[in-house]
Amino acid sequence: GREARIRYLDGDFQVISPGAFVRCAVTGENIALEELKYWNVERQEAYVDAGVSLERELAAHPEWRKRR
Repeated sequence: GREARIRYLDGDFQVISPGAFVRCAVTGENIALEELKYWNVERQEAYVDAGVSLERELAAHPEWRKRR
């Protein structure tokens, strides 16, 4: 299959160009659309899992690390 183009929305996503998967913005791994659960609306990025999503958020907001 080919890569889909997606518009990420709050709690949902819209397929702009059909395909079978999207790529994780951090790892580059393919994510099947049926498995897509994690993304960022502001950056319009998909993530393979919650851990990778958190890693990306902490990289984007290093000041959050100090809140522990």
